[in-house]
Amino acid sequence: MSTFTTQDGTEIYYKDWGDKEAQPIMFHHGWPLSADDWDSQMMFFLGKGFRVIAHDRRGHGRSSQTWQGNEMDTYADDVIQLTDKLDLIGAVHVGHSTGGGEVARYTARAKPGRVSKAVLIGAVPPIMVKSEKNPGGLPIEVFDGFREALLANRAQFFLDVPAGPFYGFNRPGAKVSQGIIENWWRQGMMGATKAHYDCIKAFSETDFTEDLKQIQVPTLVMHGEDDQIVPIDDSARLAIKLLKHGSLKTYPGLPHGMPTTHADQINADLLAFIRDE
Repeated sequence: MSTFTTQDGTEIYYKDWGDKEAQPIMFHHGWPLSADDWDSQMMFFLGKGFRVIAHDRRGHGRSSQTWQGNEMDTYADDVIQLTDKLDLIGAVHVGHSTGGGEVARYTARAKPGRVSKAVLIGAVPPIMVKSEKNPGGLPIEVFDGFREALLANRAQFFLDVPAGPFYGFNRPGAKVSQGIIENWWRQGMMGATKAHYDCIKAFSETDFTEDLKQIQVPTLVMHGEDDQIVPIDDSARLAIKLLKHGSLKTYPGLPHGMPTTHADQINADLLAFIRDE
């Protein structure tokens, strides 16, 4: 099992597959999941000749069950340390949901030459929570509800989310996959309750406005128009206005978890963006 230890002593698990001389793609997972959420993408791009990397964010998956550092600055610092260790040059960084926030913060701070392109899928930037400056956001009570459900019965909460809004399985006529639901539950239950609790604040209240403005590389924003977790109007449609070199691709009817439910479509669009010179 591949791990590295950060400067504060946290052990981070990661996967690094493929020819080390090949174009690297690094994937950043959402809350409360793990690198395993990218299985479809990693196998697809490995088969296309890319080097693929994914890590379990601190407090998630097989990484240390941290009680501190569960916020975006430290998440980005962990990525900086991992990309330094692996010496990734010209990597494409792909983030889903909370991972999209991590990609935005990391890319804005990355050393010159480390990042060639970025992709934000169903991502939380610019900021999720409602405020005077963000009137279209979700009320803080929504995220307080997440915290309450997590503490009351995390195991049940981690079944309810994927069985309902995450993959759009609550929509009429949806093709429900019990395997997908249970795989989400498996990944979530591997992580730490404290880290997951803290991360709710990280993904909902972190303001990525300045990060988006600072990103200098081509950035693709992909978002399902029926995303019930991160509503498109207060995320992708605002984020694209802040990016210097951004492009927006939206998907009518697709849910938050579209990299899993519609992997073939998402993978093809990712490949086209990565190969586009």
